[in-house]
Parts: sequence; C-alpha cells; structure tokens
Amino acid sequence: MDYENFTPSVAYLGPEASFTHIAASHVFGTSGLIAYSTIPDCIEAVIEGHVAYAIVPLENALEGSVPMTIDYLFHGNELYINGEISTAIEQHLMVHKNQLDFINEIESVQSHPHALGQCHKYLQYRFRNIPLKQTTSTAAAAKYVAEHPDERIAAIGNRMAAKKYDLHIVEENIHDFHSNHTRFVIISLRKEVLMQTSQISQIKTTLMVKLPQDDRSGVLHQVLSVFAWRRLNLSKIESRPLRTGLGNYFFIIDVLESEDHAMMKGAMEELSALDCVVRSFGSYYTYEQKSSHQTL
Repeated sequence: MDYENFTPSVAYLGPEASFTHIAASHVFGTSGLIAYSTIPDCIEAVIEGHVAYAIVPLENALEGSVPMTIDYLFHGNELYINGEISTAIEQHLMVHKNQLDFINEIESVQSHPHALGQCHKYLQYRFRNIPLKQTTSTAAAAKYVAEHPDERIAAIGNRMAAKKYDLHIVEENIHDFHSNHTRFVIISLRKEVLMQTSQISQIKTTLMVKLPQDDRSGVLHQVLSVFAWRRLNLSKIESRPLRTGLGNYFFIIDVLESEDHAMMKGAMEELSALDCVVRSFGSYYTYEQKSSHQTL
C-alpha cells in the first residue's frame, strides 16, 4: 500500500520523541500518530479498532528481544506484521538546565529498562551508587525530568527528546556498543505489505512454531532441516515459554523469504506433517533508518 495520499491512524509507544515515535514518523510521516503509554496499550488499540496500525519495538541488538511484544503477539488476538524498520539507537545523558551546576550531585538516573541496559557499563563507571529508575519509554523519562526542574535527576534518551523537552545533553553516545539498533514492527489486524519502494531492503516472514506434544528426540533438528535443505535462510530463531509449564516452549523463526514462495509453501506443509503447529505473521519488507535523531 502507498501512503503518499493516505494518512492512517498509528499507535506508538510515547510520549513524543520516543525512539518508537521517530520510527513511526519515518514510515508514516507526522500525521495520524497517536501516543500510548505502554506496548500493550498500543497493541490493544489495534485489536479494539481505535487505530489501523501500531508500531512497537521487537528486538534490540544489545538487549535482545522485547518479551512483552512477542508474548502479546503469540498469546493475544490474531495479528499480522506489515512491515519492519531498523533504527540506529543513540543514547545520551540529559538533565534539566536548572541542574547544570549539580551534575556531580545527581541523585537518580531514569529511562526505559532497555536503555538502562544498553548503557550498563557507562552507568557502572559514572553513577555506580546512584539509583536507576525504570520508565515506560526514554521519552517518558525526559518528560519527567522536564516537569521536575528542582529534582537532581538525569534521563537517558535521544537527541530529539532533549530538544522536545528542552533538556541539556551532558554526555553524548553513552551506550556501551555503537552497533546499537532496534527493530520496530508495524502490526495490524490485516495481512498486508506496507511498501515504500525507495526504502525496501529485504523480504521476511515471521513464523511461530509449536513443537509436537510427544516431545520426541531430534524434533527441533527436523524442524530446522525443513528450511535447511530448501536453502531458506533463517535470520533468527528464539524460544519463548508457552506458559503451560516449565520446559514448554514455542519458537519464533524469521525466514528471509516470502510465504508465497514455492519453497516456503513446501516448508509449511512439511512442518504440519511433523505435527507442528505453525502460525505465520505474514511476509513484510524491512526498512533501515540510518540515524535515530533525524528531524521530523
């Protein structure tokens, strides 16, 4: 679908100037975006028909998968992935301008749990004995600092958040590794492909596979062989709890091919013949955003 002459309603993890907001703006523009406080709120907005799409974080290069997103997709309503955007993540330490003379007296640092994890080494070195407080997003942390000018607190977030909430960046690029990227996925109730031909880089299909209940030996090897002999390239395989007891898992598999490809259709049939329960979240294109602080 081409959005040049159409403005969809899109839920994103807010408030404004979060990394999710930046990713959503890159794909959809600035119109029609609606901020929600949590990932479940974004997804529920799609399920309940309040918005056409939601864009939510799925995986970070440093901190790994976002379990809440994955579990909500598997255990919730029938949703589909319509697109993916990979965004470079740059984390900065910021404070209210009233606190510039008290940088060495900061009493707490707050941000999203993944952002705190991405800056673990820096925080250990710079703020070893300072409490770290978790917020729903990096932008929420910046907004809180802006609204509490007399508190000696700092936030970790992106450059756009510093500009939006008029904060001073004390130190730039404090994330531990500079190959820091986050995958955001666009989800909806419809199986469709969002196409922006100038940005398309790769087709991908996400499957969720539940192994046979008889728990026979070698079954995971059989599942992987289904893709291997067909030369279907897997970019990710991950296990998550089924919530039915210890040792019970489902698998998330990303395949770099369209589900309409003949080899993919054969793979799905063979997985079913192995008594696996397979669910496809659809095929979609991936987009790459080079910088996390592009101007909206």
